[in-house]
Amino acid sequence: MITYAEALAMLLREAEPIHETETIPLMYSTGRVLAEDVTSMIDVPGWDNSQMDGYCLRAADLASASENAPVRLPVAERIAAGKVGVAIEPGTCARIFTGAPLPEGADTVVPQEEVEREGDLAVFSRAPKKGAWVRLQGSDVAAGSVILNKGVRMTPGAIGMTASIGRAYVNVYRKLRVGVFFSGDELVQPGEPLRPGGIYNSNRFMIRSLLTLFGCEATDLGSIPDSLEATKRALEHAAETSDVIMTTGGMSVGEEDHIKPAVEALGRIDLWRVKLKPGKPLAFGEVKGVPFIGLPGNPVSGFVVCLMMARPYLMRRMGLAKVDMTPMKIRADFDWAKPGDREEFVRVRRNDEGGLDLYHTQNSQVLSSCAWADGLVDIPAGASVKKGDIVHYFPFAQFFA
Repeated sequence: MITYAEALAMLLREAEPIHETETIPLMYSTGRVLAEDVTSMIDVPGWDNSQMDGYCLRAADLASASENAPVRLPVAERIAAGKVGVAIEPGTCARIFTGAPLPEGADTVVPQEEVEREGDLAVFSRAPKKGAWVRLQGSDVAAGSVILNKGVRMTPGAIGMTASIGRAYVNVYRKLRVGVFFSGDELVQPGEPLRPGGIYNSNRFMIRSLLTLFGCEATDLGSIPDSLEATKRALEHAAETSDVIMTTGGMSVGEEDHIKPAVEALGRIDLWRVKLKPGKPLAFGEVKGVPFIGLPGNPVSGFVVCLMMARPYLMRRMGLAKVDMTPMKIRADFDWAKPGDREEFVRVRRNDEGGLDLYHTQNSQVLSSCAWADGLVDIPAGASVKKGDIVHYFPFAQFFA
């Protein structure tokens, strides 16, 4: 067996990004990966404008203003957002609202809370700093600058930024087609009667959901009977239609575990078994030239391996530049006094005191731990944890951003 770090490095070395791209409406680009830099052709903002509702003027006209000697200026005009005012003459001011362009001659804004009105006059009791409450042209984005780099994922913030420069379409990598099926005669579809000896196919729903959140286009080939020929047929079909083949279960060496021999009959397995808990029976190879990932059949193992190993590989294939996750350093409010010989990712949840609680059982078949938890803690092989120790915490939210 090789270590988790060695296995992940191997997968990423093989993760050649797809080359096909498509141009799509910006409105529908959430979660997609940019295939080119986005460059602004305009300044944002496009003109000097007011940051506040207030009064714009020449700062020099209020140089002598104080509480004992306020300055009164006539209000020459009213400028709302979307309107363009006329030039401000010396010794006058204009009522202005947030986002409205500063008229020619004005260089400062005084917030309305600091101004009193006497009919058509505005009364100022202090001298403002020149340039106060003014957003300068190009202060957010300068024309000709790159606002987003190739290889970043389109988040709500990135989409808003792109909209702010007037772009309606973006060029992105196409979605990665992942053909996925699930091995086991015992699997029953939710909604159907549970027959004796059967279990509901939680992996099918969980893995499909994860692939959707990653931004993949999952082709669900369903549950495959425990037979070598059925497994080979499913693999051959997946190889014809997919960029990546993914399975769960069938990777051990029992008489009913057919995934491994079927893959070896049609291609090869380059990686099998990792010093990882949960998730030791992980496979990586190819079927008829199409990359293959075999996840463990135990649901928690499949969940953890899909997050920690399959996701970085899949995201790199989709062109994402940064696929590594940076853990947070958080206080453990639990003890882990049983160091093992494999690196372990345990299910935890943040508590109201800012620490991490451990789920009461870490058995790889207890899927309730994944529903309860909000992240994973990485415990290195041979390590123990005492209450108060700082540990490396991977919040689930990071995996879908």
